[in-house]
Amino acid sequence: MTDPANPSSLPRTRAALDELGRLLLSEHTTPSVLQRIVDLVQQAMPAGVEVSITLVRGEHPTTAAFTGRLAEELDETQYERGCGPCLEAAVGGLTTEITDARSEDRWPEYVPTLLARGALSALAAPVPAAHLTAALNVYARTAQAFTDGDRSALVEFATYAGAALTNMDALQDARDLAENLRRAMEFRSVIEQAKGILMERHKLTADQSFRLLADASMRTNRKVRDVAEDLVLTGELTSTPSDRQVDTRRPDRIGPVVSRATRHPEERDPRWRHPG
Repeated sequence: MTDPANPSSLPRTRAALDELGRLLLSEHTTPSVLQRIVDLVQQAMPAGVEVSITLVRGEHPTTAAFTGRLAEELDETQYERGCGPCLEAAVGGLTTEITDARSEDRWPEYVPTLLARGALSALAAPVPAAHLTAALNVYARTAQAFTDGDRSALVEFATYAGAALTNMDALQDARDLAENLRRAMEFRSVIEQAKGILMERHKLTADQSFRLLADASMRTNRKVRDVAEDLVLTGELTSTPSDRQVDTRRPDRIGPVVSRATRHPEERDPRWRHPG
């Protein structure tokens, strides 16, 4: 048996849906969008309900947003038991309802907890989001709490939520790409500065300087960018002890420093010869 839509709830539902449609995703994070969705659903549903949204990633369901402890606790119980209306909706893809928990014979492992928490009705709708399994859940403390209008409204909210989640995923991917490019440019700038220091200090080519940085990276088991940053900040190449210098013929080799004052006279002046 179904109840007719409650005409007084239609303007409230439409206003909430309109607000959801006007959300500027660029101004939100995924958690804030999900929280706004459940808050708006609560406004549109019968008074006193609690709302949550379930996300299933892999085989692990979680409650991503909720309006009160009742919804969170009833969600968590379903995850622990492995059954219930929100999981049925999310995984099965069908709108699922408990009209009166006192006479409900499905999910015997779950329904006693529903009753113990003081809830008598539950309604869950699948959220059609790309690359994501989800459900929008509503819990009420009265039996037969939901009308046909409430059921239709929840399905519509779930559709909006699916579009928002899909768009947020795409927006987050774009943000991540932009951040990765920014970091890559920063790292490249630091590495280029470090190469310039080595080129000037040891009269190396750009390729030789980078190979020296790579060698220091391997010696210290650190990333090239970290070695480069240390060089730029401190003026020292981490893997090069103070008593060693770069062999410009083999920049991947580091040899002992020999000062001009301690070199053999023949090395100081090629014209010098041992007496015959």
